[in-house]
Formats: sequence, C-alpha cells, structure tokens
Amino acid sequence: MKYIINLLILALIVFLAFMLYNSIKEPIAFGKELNKRQSTVVNKLQQIRSVQEIHREIKGEFAKSFEELVQVMKTDSIPSVSLEADPEDPTNPDKFIKVVTYSPAIDKIKELEINLDNLAFVPFTDNKVKFEMQADTVTYQSTIVPVMETMTRFKEFMGPFADPHYRKYEKSYDPDARIGFGSMSTPNLEGNWR
Repeated sequence: MKYIINLLILALIVFLAFMLYNSIKEPIAFGKELNKRQSTVVNKLQQIRSVQEIHREIKGEFAKSFEELVQVMKTDSIPSVSLEADPEDPTNPDKFIKVVTYSPAIDKIKELEINLDNLAFVPFTDNKVKFEMQADTVTYQSTIVPVMETMTRFKEFMGPFADPHYRKYEKSYDPDARIGFGSMSTPNLEGNWR
C-alpha cells in the first residue's frame, strides 16, 4: 500500500512538472518566433523601401507594382547630377554647368545585396503571399508629391502562431494587424514596426 501511494505521488509530481514546463514553454516559443519572423519581415520591408527610393530617383515617382519595380531596376540607370564651374566664363564663378552621369540601377541593387526575384513575397509563406503595395501622387501642402505604401498582416507570416489566442502572451499582438511602411495620404516612408 505504501508503494502504491508513493507511486501515485511520484506520478502526480511528474504530471505537475510536465504541466508547469508546458505552461512556460509555449510563451517562450511564441516570443522567440514572433521576434524572429517580425525581424525578417521588417528587413524585407526595408529592402522594398530602398528599391522604391531608387525607383523614385530614376522615374520621379514610386512603382505601382512589383513587376514595374523589378523591370526598372534591371533595365534602367540612376542619374547623378553634379555642378561644375563654367569653363567658358572664368571671371564669373557663380555660373555652373549641370553634368548628369548615369549608373546602372542593377549595380546598386547588387551592392545592397537585394534579391529582386523574391522581393515581392512575404517571408515564411513559401513565395505564395505577396506584400500589398500601392503608389500614387497626392497634393500635399499645395504640391503634388509621390506617395506609396507597402503592407502585410501578421497572420500572413506567423504560420502556426497566427491564432488570436497567443495574444495572452503579448497583449499588443493581433494577427490581423498590418505591418509595413509608407502612407497614401502624406509623403511619409516611415515603418510602423517597433
């Protein structure tokens, strides 16, 4: 009888230890995965923003689609403007000649180590989900300016952690919340990540 009671107590201790371990393991796993996945997505968003800024240098506006963005990066050149003193008028140093040189955009993309072939795809989606991207022009402070926005939702890249019940571990977590950068109403390319 004494052995049976000891075995039951031991089984209860093992069961409670297992329950305690599981209650600690899940929030830690969720936190690690959230940080890892969000960091990867933010890195991709920053790459998209850099490529869009290069596109704006070339075309004067943002690309409306990833196809257009990639095409311009592969085939167009970035202008670089410099001012030189007018050699014909050495007495007037205020006169300058504007000199424009061009360098292939693809060279800048390679320098930044950006893969254009998968730029449109949200990480952790096996290239099945694309970022939502839009671009246009708006009147801002009496001037027409180019604007753009690129976003995705947490549920797109969080995989098995896209369930709202994980909110109990991170109060600000919402799988339907959008993460991205830009604005369609103001010339702002800031990201909304923390």
